[in-house]
Amino acid sequence: MEERNNLYPIFLKVAQLEVLIVGGGFVAEEKLRFLLKSSPNAKVTMVAPFYREKTIAIAKTGNTTMLNGIYDKDYLEGKHIIIATTDNPEVNMQVYHDCRAQNKLVNVADSPSYCDFYMGGIVTKGNVKVAISTNGKSPTTAKRLRQFFEEVIPESIDDLVKNLNTYRKSIKGNFERKVETLNELTQTLIH
Repeated sequence: MEERNNLYPIFLKVAQLEVLIVGGGFVAEEKLRFLLKSSPNAKVTMVAPFYREKTIAIAKTGNTTMLNGIYDKDYLEGKHIIIATTDNPEVNMQVYHDCRAQNKLVNVADSPSYCDFYMGGIVTKGNVKVAISTNGKSPTTAKRLRQFFEEVIPESIDDLVKNLNTYRKSIKGNFERKVETLNELTQTLIH
């Protein structure tokens, strides 16, 4: 039987949430880079006994607190989203179980069955943001799709969005009428 993709995509305002990254190696660096690229004002805390130099450099570009130490469940206090990236499977599983016990959203890197969410590919063109997921099956495919969409979505899409937002505010009538009018105007985007 074919597996269904039951993921529900959402866009989080991570500048209003607290994110914890457990680990300081290459995977932690990758997750931090991805997070700050998409959301430069994200509030991130990292905990690890060591950090790569590149991770430290990336952390300095954002609102990131780096703590030196080993993981303890006390680090989860006040955090909303947790990303476990250590090269120690026992630590990652402890993070996962602690998060489950506290109803925290958790992502254990490279372990889809221990993830409440995936960090997919993202294409950003001004106010337009497209998220890409392969249901945890192939991050490389998501990366290639991201590169494809970055090329085919024109930079001018942001001007269109801004103009339509201004126009939307001027349309008279109820919500249904506004949706109908905007649907007519944007029909050419798919042809």
